[in-house]
Amino acid sequence: MRKNTSFPRIAVLAVLAALALLIPATAQAGGGLSTSSDPTVAGSKAKLVDGKAIAPADAPRRVQKVIAAANKIRNKPYKWGGGHGDWKDKGYDCSGAVSYALHGGGFLDSPLDSTGFMSWGESGVGNWITVYANSGHAYAVIAGLRWDTSDSGGDGPSWADYSSSWEQSQSFTATHPAGF
Repeated sequence: MRKNTSFPRIAVLAVLAALALLIPATAQAGGGLSTSSDPTVAGSKAKLVDGKAIAPADAPRRVQKVIAAANKIRNKPYKWGGGHGDWKDKGYDCSGAVSYALHGGGFLDSPLDSTGFMSWGESGVGNWITVYANSGHAYAVIAGLRWDTSDSGGDGPSWADYSSSWEQSQSFTATHPAGF
């Protein structure tokens, strides 16, 4: 007696056809099977909530990803040279923390030190992201919040409300990613 194998073949073909429709729709929705994303706040300025930055809804997706990346390391300790040998480190120094955040948004392939940030990107203040650097320190202002390892309330990378008075008392070069 011959076994009927047409049903399993039809079922497999139906499943493959359904997956072929699902994959492009998933890619358009963000690339993963889940379409959920980090919460946002209305407007164009990030909000600081319990030490965590909440990205603004008006920010480009890459800027939101920079904020999400920074949030991942915001409670890590300060470690001189941290974040320069490996993206995932036990701690981060100033430029390592800025590099990590920018890498999260696809703006850097490898970490930069503070001197490297002085000539990185485009010169001047950006619309969404500005890196301030000199030969001894680097920090960033991202969607209106300061991402820094000093004068930001912690012993390592953390967020703070931004005040332009600090860099006015120092000698910093402002740079930003092109278009941001």
